[in-house]
Amino acid sequence: MTDSRPTTSLFAPPLVVVERGPAGDTRLRSPAPLGDHDRSVGVFLERWAEMAPDRPFLRERGPDGAWRGPTYREARDQVHRLATGLLRLGLGPDRPVLILSDNGVDHGLLTLAAMHIGVPVAPVSPAYSLVSRDFAKLRRIAAFTDPGLVYVADHVRFAPALAAISADHRGVVVSGTARDGQDGLRSVAGLGAELDRAAVSRQFDQVGPDTIAKLLFTSGSTGEPKAVITTQRMLTANQQAKAQVWPFLTEEPPVIVDWLPWSHTFGANHNFNLVLRHGGTLHVDAGRPMPPLFAQTITNLREVAPTICFNVPRGYDLLVAALREDAALRRTFFSRLRVLFSAAAALPGHLWDALLEMGRATGGHPVPLVSAWGSTETAPLATDCHFQADQSGVIGLPIPGTELRLVPAGPKLEVRVRGPNVTPGYWRRPDLTAAAFDEEGFYRIGDAVRFVDPDRPERGLLFDGRVSEDFKLDTGTWVNVGVLRVRAIAALAPVAQDAVLTGHDRSAVGLLVFPNLAACRALAPDLPADAPLDRVLGHPAVRARVAAGLEALRADGRGSSTYPTRAILLEEPPSIDRGEITDKGYLNQRAVLTSRAAIVARLEDDGPDVIRLPAT
Repeated sequence: MTDSRPTTSLFAPPLVVVERGPAGDTRLRSPAPLGDHDRSVGVFLERWAEMAPDRPFLRERGPDGAWRGPTYREARDQVHRLATGLLRLGLGPDRPVLILSDNGVDHGLLTLAAMHIGVPVAPVSPAYSLVSRDFAKLRRIAAFTDPGLVYVADHVRFAPALAAISADHRGVVVSGTARDGQDGLRSVAGLGAELDRAAVSRQFDQVGPDTIAKLLFTSGSTGEPKAVITTQRMLTANQQAKAQVWPFLTEEPPVIVDWLPWSHTFGANHNFNLVLRHGGTLHVDAGRPMPPLFAQTITNLREVAPTICFNVPRGYDLLVAALREDAALRRTFFSRLRVLFSAAAALPGHLWDALLEMGRATGGHPVPLVSAWGSTETAPLATDCHFQADQSGVIGLPIPGTELRLVPAGPKLEVRVRGPNVTPGYWRRPDLTAAAFDEEGFYRIGDAVRFVDPDRPERGLLFDGRVSEDFKLDTGTWVNVGVLRVRAIAALAPVAQDAVLTGHDRSAVGLLVFPNLAACRALAPDLPADAPLDRVLGHPAVRARVAAGLEALRADGRGSSTYPTRAILLEEPPSIDRGEITDKGYLNQRAVLTSRAAIVARLEDDGPDVIRLPAT
């Protein structure tokens, strides 16, 4: 059975101070001051290596399928050895470690080793190496960072990427599968073969709050590298704030099964560091929220019952379907689950309701389903929903130490952030740094928010989309892209995996729909299993389901800006190379509209493959 204690025992009370600024803006902050926080992430590791030396820290599947990985004491020893190797290679603040690979034990330990001695780590989305066809972004990043070391888990799998960037860097290439000297590579074992604890200790003592810990590359549609400086202060302040709003973390070490990539701020700075800060255990999930790989996630969750589940809407979509079909999986999954957390985008309503109901049916009460908000530049938390909201999309309240500035921007409130969790800027880009902050030092994140209830601000804020994504119809009416997108995905379930809105300066809203192919095939059982995609998407049952969803949106709408009138089902998935999607599954609306301009024109001109709203 799940823990029957009420939500109030898990979280700090939701409190907020609201003040009016001199320019007609609104300021929000937590009344709780931020507590003292450690000078570096390495202090977390040193602490738990002494306090819980035999507790498992990082776990991954070995070649035989069994879980393996170091305890805290073993992790500290390996981190010190790898740090010795990095020092002997001459790495330092200007020669980062570039990591190209997926999450894994070696990846995690190498990251900690570099940060332990003040060497920045630059993890890059593996999609730039394994999915990209031209390696253009990877080459720009390699040349821009000038790494002293490049790490890949498997030198054979990453061979094309390594060849593509060979002329763009001067670093040593280290592989988890190579032998020392093989094809000019170094092995992880060779890098960590020796130990100079005194040298490591001297460097560790020099690492402080302002030391650069990481360079994280933001996703986007432009080709230029944009490396966010992430300091030790940002990371430790973030975890201190998290501990204050989630006090249950101190009651038992967290256990998570997590796939979210360490090349992104949420998977690394939030999840990985949360486990390390509280002496927990992280099981690296090699699955992904896509049908061919999701089976691995389910296998992992059958064996390991998490105390916290972190995922994105696409992952919860698949997880809900699996939980509904398997009572044994439900019992294991909910057996000690304290919190469900949804990141990256608002969770569609049907998934929100399903998760709360399954928690209630399985454990006698719903497991709190919460979210938060921030960005790479805020490491990542700026707000946290440390209470059970009444609806999806609530991002909570400012965390301790962080101040929000809400500035009117057309029909919206643009939100800006200031605090110890905010980046000092972009590496080697003073121009971008200067443009990113306003006259008071608030970071311009580009998002909009609104109050759930302006008369009761403690009920939290709602994410209100990107300021730059909203557009006007030719009537002059604004379309709230963030809100309508979530409603559209829910209304078109199970066909719509994701969607992009169109209609700028047009008379009506349209939808580009990225379909859930498995669900579409299930709606067309008369087609053979290997039927081509165009036949599946053109099947009358699939098109009828989309038309019914459009009709439901119109019935629930309150004017032409609140519902789409037409949709196209896209055959080509979103592209990493074109900046349309991140490997967390977050769509860049602007990039999709730009790269698929011809399809947008066909949609708005009522082409033959357009599914139209039924006439009234």
